[in-house]
Amino acid sequence: MADDCFAHPRLAAIYDPLDPDRGDLTAYLQMADEFEAQRVLDIGCGTGVFALLLADRGIEVVGVDPAQASIDVARTKPGSGRVRWISGDATTLPPLQVDIATMTANVAQAIADPQTWQETLRGTHGALRPGGRLIFETRDPSRRAWEEWTREKSYRVTEIPGVGSVASWVELIDVSMPLVTFRWTYRFAADGQLLTSDSTLRFRERDEVEEDLDAHGYVVEGIRDAPDRPGREFVFLARRR
Repeated sequence: MADDCFAHPRLAAIYDPLDPDRGDLTAYLQMADEFEAQRVLDIGCGTGVFALLLADRGIEVVGVDPAQASIDVARTKPGSGRVRWISGDATTLPPLQVDIATMTANVAQAIADPQTWQETLRGTHGALRPGGRLIFETRDPSRRAWEEWTREKSYRVTEIPGVGSVASWVELIDVSMPLVTFRWTYRFAADGQLLTSDSTLRFRERDEVEEDLDAHGYVVEGIRDAPDRPGREFVFLARRR
């Protein structure tokens, strides 16, 4: 099940305005160029920001996400007809032969259930052409990112055209490593509605991820840094054996 921030229609509709800076995607676009990708599977595509950037470059893109509300938002965007949108996840993909599969932002960590994570790696492996690459990021647990997830540091009010003012903030709910649970709260000034979205992320150690990839038929070609968050992320490049 997708978190409410992606699955609730009212929250999915404001996801992009609340997080307009997607500089984190630049490195993924550069890697698509580096590996001369012609076909890309965007796992956890959300509202389609990355998928549409790829499509703008003439790349054939499949975007998959379990949140129907987010897929609905993606389909309203200019150029969305160039992307194949699938409501679902990487465990039940149709036959594909892509050059690259990606999990940007929090996607890999949001797959918190161990069995689902293994099935995701297996399903993605099957969607890649021989020699194709899985590229994804996960936070370094030693940096303890959750310590910054407080109302004091996150509170903001955003003016959204056609919606009005929306106040939003995050609060930490529970830390039971390797799982961290937090809650986003949204208050709509127009009608006073208050909505919340709880999320749980799994913080995997580097060697744990490497072992999982090896067990599912991948060769780890490299572990890079996230240019926009130096020292905070592991960006895995894994090639299908």
